[in-house]
Amino acid sequence: MNIYLVGYRCTGKSSVGKILASKLGMKFTDADTELVKRAKKSISEIVETWGWDEFRRIEKNIIRELSALEKHVVATGGGAVIDGDNVKHMKKSGIIVWLRATPFTIRERIKKDHGTKDLRPALSVKGTIDEIDELLPVRNRFYEEAMNYYVDTDYVDINNVCRDIIKIIETAKEKL
Repeated sequence: MNIYLVGYRCTGKSSVGKILASKLGMKFTDADTELVKRAKKSISEIVETWGWDEFRRIEKNIIRELSALEKHVVATGGGAVIDGDNVKHMKKSGIIVWLRATPFTIRERIKKDHGTKDLRPALSVKGTIDEIDELLPVRNRFYEEAMNYYVDTDYVDINNVCRDIIKIIETAKEKL
């Protein structure tokens, strides 16, 4: 079984994923990092050079490949759940945990993250910060449809988020 962490940018997918994988004795893969490795370009460069459609195509291939593996914690890109095929692959091979955060928390985390420009290019002409209020409600509908479980990451440290996810997994295993 794999664990897929989904959610908007700066909700903790990568940070939580690394620690969660370590605590569970699983492997960790960050889908965006894998995408950057394969393309040999930053996410910003991929989007500027090839566009979002090509980014999503590469992302889709990565999700499909990761879904064939076992015992992986995968931090997906924030938009991975927009593609129904990605969701099918994830559900078939594991559980999907939505890491939720409020717009305020996301804004504050983006402001503190010096890598945001290269790692998280704006999805609209408004810019990374200004687009949150418009895009987050749209994305949240996709996360809600895709997820098996959710964990709020506002005002909670990474270890507590991991603890909550581990409890969820233990409960899920009992139901199987």
